[in-house]
Amino acid sequence: MANSKKEYTPKIQELTLEDVMGDRFGRYSKYIIQERALPDVRDGLKPVQRRILYAMNQDGNTYDKGFRKSAKSVGNVMGNFHPHGDSSIYEALVRMSQDWKLRAPLIEMHGNNGSIDNDPPAAMRYTEARLSKISSEMLKDIDKETVDFVLNFDDTEYEPTVLPSRFPNLLVNGATGISAGYATDIPPHNLNEVIDALLYLLKHPNADLEKLMTFVKGPDFPTAGIIQGLDGIKKAYQTGRGKIVVRSRTKILPLRGGKSQIEITEIPYEVNKAQLVKKIDEIRILKKVDGIVEVRDESDRQGLSIAIELKRDADATGILNYLFKNTDLQISYNFNMVAINHKRPERLGLKAFLQAYLTFQKEIITKRTRFSLKKAEKRQHIVKGLIKALSILDQVIATIRGSKDKKDAKNNLVQQFAFTNEQAEAIVSLQLYRLTNTDVTALEAESAELDNQIASYKEILNSEAALAQVLHTELVHVKKTYGTPRLTEIQDEIEEIKIDRKVVVPEEQVMVLVSHDGYLKRSSLRSYNASGDDNGLKDEDYPIFLKQLSTLDHLMMFTNKGNLISRPVHELTDSRWKDTGEHISQTIGLGDDERIIKTFSFHTLDESGEFLIATNDGFIKKTSFANLTPGRNYKKHAAVYIKLKNQDSIVVNIFYLAQPVKKTVMLVSEHDYGLRYDLAEIPTIGARTAGVKSMDLRDDQIANIQLVNDSSEVGLITQRGAFKRMAVADIPVTSRARRGILVLRELKNNPHRVVDFTELVPNAVLEIRTSRELLHDIVADEHPLSGRYSNGSFVIDVDSEGQPESMVVKPAPVVATSPEH
Repeated sequence: MANSKKEYTPKIQELTLEDVMGDRFGRYSKYIIQERALPDVRDGLKPVQRRILYAMNQDGNTYDKGFRKSAKSVGNVMGNFHPHGDSSIYEALVRMSQDWKLRAPLIEMHGNNGSIDNDPPAAMRYTEARLSKISSEMLKDIDKETVDFVLNFDDTEYEPTVLPSRFPNLLVNGATGISAGYATDIPPHNLNEVIDALLYLLKHPNADLEKLMTFVKGPDFPTAGIIQGLDGIKKAYQTGRGKIVVRSRTKILPLRGGKSQIEITEIPYEVNKAQLVKKIDEIRILKKVDGIVEVRDESDRQGLSIAIELKRDADATGILNYLFKNTDLQISYNFNMVAINHKRPERLGLKAFLQAYLTFQKEIITKRTRFSLKKAEKRQHIVKGLIKALSILDQVIATIRGSKDKKDAKNNLVQQFAFTNEQAEAIVSLQLYRLTNTDVTALEAESAELDNQIASYKEILNSEAALAQVLHTELVHVKKTYGTPRLTEIQDEIEEIKIDRKVVVPEEQVMVLVSHDGYLKRSSLRSYNASGDDNGLKDEDYPIFLKQLSTLDHLMMFTNKGNLISRPVHELTDSRWKDTGEHISQTIGLGDDERIIKTFSFHTLDESGEFLIATNDGFIKKTSFANLTPGRNYKKHAAVYIKLKNQDSIVVNIFYLAQPVKKTVMLVSEHDYGLRYDLAEIPTIGARTAGVKSMDLRDDQIANIQLVNDSSEVGLITQRGAFKRMAVADIPVTSRARRGILVLRELKNNPHRVVDFTELVPNAVLEIRTSRELLHDIVADEHPLSGRYSNGSFVIDVDSEGQPESMVVKPAPVVATSPEH
C-alpha cells in the first residue's frame, strides 16, 4: 500500500548575511523614502499629514463645524490609516497648525499648540482641532474619483494615495525631512506669487526661469525677516540646491541719556526665540561684547519683540553686526528641494515643481470632469425616461396596475414602451405628487440644463484650451480667497559683516611682557605699578619685550627658527604682574632650541612697512608686512617668516622698517669682518623664501646686523670679554655679498671673536649677559673711540663671570601712565 502522506520539505534558504542585509535595508529605505519622510510633489504632503487631513475630513471635522478633541482625530488616524505611535501623529497634527512654521496652516487648533520658543504643546486630550478653511481646497473633489485609493494597513478601509490639492501646498508651506540617503528642505512661498507663476506657465509652457522669477521672487517665511542673496535663490530655483542668508529685522532706537536700544521684531525661519535670547544674554554676561546692559523678551499678543538695551555711547551698529555674526539673528538657509515625483525622490527646480503641479491639476480636472459627465449622462437618461413616461402617463399607470409586483411592472414597461431597466426603476419608484404638470416642466428644464452640462464637460475633455481655462479660473479663485501680502523682504546682495574690534574688546591700557624663555602676559597698569621690581619671572629669565599697550594692539613675535607667532593683546592671559604668565607652548609648540628673539607691537594690521631679516649663515631679505599678517589658524600654528637653509641655521636679528629708511645695513661676522651697504641692495620677497646672500662668509658666521648712519657708533663684545667702541664711518659703504674688512686686529694666539655688537646711543648703558647667566653693565661713554685695528679693552673676567653671549642697550624703566596723562 502506497504511503499517502507527503514528505515535508523544510523551506530553508541559505543566504549570505550581506545579501540579506542589503535586501532588507533596501526595502526599508524604499519605505521611509516613499512612505514617511519626503513629501509628494503633487500635494506637498507626507503620508502622515495626508492621513490626518483625510481622516478629519471623513469625520466631518471641517472649518465650518465646531472644534473636536485632538485625541479623537489622532485616534481615528492611528486606528484606521497610520499604525504608528500617537505622539508622532499628534506632533504632525500640531505642526500643521503652527503659523510660525507654515505659511498657510492646514489645521486650526484651540489650546496650547506650542510656541516659537519651542515650548511643547499641551497634551492631545486638552487641545481641540479642526481643518482650516484652506484645507478644504486640499480635499475638494476627493469624492469625484479624482485620485487613486488603496487599501489601508488592515484592508478594512480605503485611503487616498494623494489629495487633490487645489492650491500649490508644497511651495506655499514648504517641507523638511530626512530619510535614508535623502533629505529635503523646501522653504515656504507666497501663495499669490506661486499662483501668478502657475497662471503664466499655463499660458506660456516654454517660459524660462528668469521670467518665472519675476512672479516668484523667493521664499516667503511665516516669520518674515530679510533674505539676502538673489544669486543663491536663482541657483536653488535652477538646480534645487542653493544658499541664502536670512536676517532678523532690527532697528536701533535712541533712549534718554545718550543710551540706545536694538529692537528685533522678526527673526529667521525655524530659529528658537528663547534660545536666541539666551545666547545674546550669555554674550552680555561673558562680556564678549562691550556695551550690552540688558536683554529682554518683550513678545506679546501684538507680536514678537526682543529688546537689547545698550550703554551710553555704545556702538550700536557694531554690536548688532557682532550679534548677526555670532548668534542666530542671522542664519544661512540651504535649499534642498527634494520631493517624490513618479514614486521616486527627485531634486527639482522651480519650473519643474510648477510643471508637476499643473500636470497634476489637469489630471484632477480631467478625472473630475469624466466623473461629472458620467453622472450627468446617467441622470439625463433617467430624466428623458420620466418625461417620456409622463407623456404617456395613462398607459404607464395602466401597465403598472396590471402587473403582479414591482419586478413584473418594470419588465412590462421595458417590453411595452422600450424603457431601459434604469428608466423603468425610476418610473416605478416615482412618487404620486410628482405626476403634476409642474413636474414635467421642471424635468424639461433639468434636461436642458443637463444638456448644457454634458456639452461643457465634453468640451473640457476634448479641448486643451477649455481645460486650461477651467484651471485658470479655479487658480484665480484660490488666489482671491486665500492670498496674503508678502512678509519676507528680499535683498539682492549678501551684506558682508565687518566687526569693529572695539565692539568685541573693551579698549584698555595694559602692560605687556614677553620673556626670553617664552612667557607672555598682560596686566593692568594698577597691578604693574603696585608690583615694583617683581615681574614674576624665574631668576634666569628676563624680559625681551616690555611695553604699555592697548588691548586693541597686536603683537608679532619672531623666533630664531624662522617662525612668527601673532597675538592680539586682548588674547594674552590677563594676570597679576607678580605672576609668571602663560607660556607660549600652551598654545603653540616650539622646538627645543627655539626661542623668541624679537617682538613688535602694532596698532593695526594694515601697516605698509617691511621687515628686514638676517640669518647667521649669510642670508638676508626684506618681507612686506602684508605677507606676515595672521591667518585663520594663528591661534594654534606659527607662520613661517623665513625659510632656513640648514638645520642649525638661526635668525640673528629682525628690524621693522615703517617707511623708507635712509640708513645702511652693517654686518659683523664672528671672525671680525665688517661689511656695510645700502638697504636698496636687499630685495623685498615673500615669507617662505631664504633671501639673498648677505656676506661672503666662507667658514665664518654672522654675529649680528644693525641699521646705522654714517655718524653712528657701535659697540662690540668678544668671547674674551673685550669691549670696543668704534665709529661706523671706519667701515666704508660697499656692495652686498662681499667679504668686508677686519674690525679687530687679528692675533695669532687666542684671537678675539665677535660675539655681538650693537648701535650706541648717547649715554648708553650696555647690558652684557654671560654664559653663567650673569649680567654685566658697561657705560659706553667711559670707553674711548678706537680705530679699526684696536681690540678694545677687557671689561669682563671670563674665568669668574663666564664668556659673553649677548649685548643690548639697557632699556630705561617703563613707567605706566593712564591714557589721559
